[in-house]
Amino acid sequence: MVGVVGCLAVAAIHVIDQGGVPGTKGPEYVQILYYALEVAGVLAAAVLLTNRARVGWLLSLGVAAGPIVGYVLSRGPGLPDYTDDIGNWAEPLGVVSLVVEGILLILAAVSLRRYASSSVNSPAPGGR
Repeated sequence: MVGVVGCLAVAAIHVIDQGGVPGTKGPEYVQILYYALEVAGVLAAAVLLTNRARVGWLLSLGVAAGPIVGYVLSRGPGLPDYTDDIGNWAEPLGVVSLVVEGILLILAAVSLRRYASSSVNSPAPGGR
């Protein structure tokens, strides 16, 4: 459930940052990336609630890592036609976002690691 809440929180934070739905975040490619992240967050949360949790954790990993990379790039060197946030490392909503994404990233990585180790330790189908 923590993963579900984390994915939905990442999506909600980005909806708030863009000013709601449909929101405005320029340039256009940044807005499209926001929409993709929001949809992916909701989708990952939904998949985590099914019996396809491994796929959900993979999606969650992307939902967490993608915006962290975007934050670093937008605050560091900047992105093409998007330099407004260069040096703005302490933006409150951005910091909250990083905390949520960091927790989700760790949770997804640990969960995927458990799946990997359990599949290594399980016997092959039909074998001993």
